Amino acid sequence: MASTEFELRGHIIDSYILPRVWGVIEDAGASFRVHEMRIGQSETEPSYARIEVLAESDARLTELMGELRQLGAAPVVERNARTAPVTQAGVLPDDFYSTTNLPTHVCVSGQWLTVEDIEMDVVVVVDRAASRARACPLHAVQVGDEVVVGYDGVRVEPLERPRQRETFGFMQSPVSSERAKALAIHDVAEAMRAARTHGGKILFVLGPAIVHTAARGSIAELIRGGYIQTIFAGNALVAHDVEAAMFGTSLGVDLATGLPVEHGHRNHLHAINAVRAAGSLEAARAKGLLGDGIMAAALERRVELVLAGSIRDDGPMPGVITDAMGAQDRMREAVRGVEVAVMAASMLHAIATGNMLPAAVRTVVVDINPAVVTKLADRGTGQALGLVTDVELFLRALADTLKATTSGA
Repeated sequence: MASTEFELRGHIIDSYILPRVWGVIEDAGASFRVHEMRIGQSETEPSYARIEVLAESDARLTELMGELRQLGAAPVVERNARTAPVTQAGVLPDDFYSTTNLPTHVCVSGQWLTVEDIEMDVVVVVDRAASRARACPLHAVQVGDEVVVGYDGVRVEPLERPRQRETFGFMQSPVSSERAKALAIHDVAEAMRAARTHGGKILFVLGPAIVHTAARGSIAELIRGGYIQTIFAGNALVAHDVEAAMFGTSLGVDLATGLPVEHGHRNHLHAINAVRAAGSLEAARAKGLLGDGIMAAALERRVELVLAGSIRDDGPMPGVITDAMGAQDRMREAVRGVEVAVMAASMLHAIATGNMLPAAVRTVVVDINPAVVTKLADRGTGQALGLVTDVELFLRALADTLKATTSGA
C-alpha cells in the first residue's frame, strides 16, 4: 500500500469539506486514518484535521491526491511546484496542471504565489524573475513559458459556507422553479448595490430572448441607473434590439401586440443592413436608429460591450467579434474586477462566461428552461444561484427593486 498524510484547515465541517474528502477517498477504493482532529469551538473558529490516506499504488495515490487538492487538502510535507517549459506555441507539456476556478496558490522557491486571473480549465504559468503566477489558456502559451505540471506545490482554497445566511453561498444554490423569487431578487439587488457602492463591476450576459420577451426596457433602465458596467452578448441581441427600435418588432413579432407582422421576418436583416450602412453602432445612434434600447443606453453610459459572434450570425453587426479565440481573450480581459455576474436567457455565452469567472464572483443564472440553469452548474459554475423563471418578470422586478432601494436611500 502507498500512503501519505495531508491537512485540512478552515471551516471544514460546517462547509461539508471534510465529509466530501472522506467520500472521495472511499469512492476511489482507498482508505484513511484520522491522526489528529481539532474542532473549532465557535462558528468563527476554524477546524483542523491531519489524515493519512492509503491507496493500492503510488500512481493511484498521486491521482487521488490530485482530486483531494481540489477540496483544499494540502500535504503535511509540501514541495515546490514542478514546472516544464513550453517548446511549441499553443502546446502544453505532458502532465500539465489543469485549474479550477477556486483561489489557487503555487509554491515557487519556497514562496507561495497567488495565481492571478484564476479560471477553470486553464494552466498556471510561472514567472520566476517577477515572482508571479498567472492563469493562461492553452492557446495563449508561448515558447519558453514555465507551466506548472503535476500536483506538487499547488494549494486550492475551497469555497466555505458563509458565517450568515446568504443567497450567494456554497451549497446553498440548488436549481429550483419553486425558489422564493422575491427573496432571491432582493439579495441579487443588494449584491449589485453593494458592488456599485465601492466601485466593483457588474456584468450582464444577455441572450436575444431579452428582446423577444420585451425585457429590453428593464436592461436599459439598469444601465442608466449605473448597475451594469459590462455586457457580454452575441450578434442576435444587438440585431433584435435595433430591430425593436426601428420597427417595434423582434423576429418579426410586434412587441406591443404579440402578433406577427407582414414580412416581419425581414426586419432584423433591415436593421443589420442599416447599421452596417452607418458604419458602426455609434454612428447608428447618431442617426437615431437605436432608439432608447439596450445598445443606445450602453453607448450613452459607456458600458463595455463584448459581442461574440457565432456560425449562425446574419451580417454580422459592426463590432461583433467573429474570431472565437479573439472573443475569448476580450472576455477574459473584461471579467477582471467583476464582482456580480447576471446571466439572463443565455446558454452558450453564459457557460463560456462561467468558465472564466473566479468562484468568488457572485453569479446568478436566470432562464425559463431548467435544463439551461442546470447545465451551467454541470459545466463547473457550481457557485451560481439558479433561478428558473421568466426572464422579463425577473428583470422588471430587479429593476423595480433597485429603483426602490435607490429612492429610499
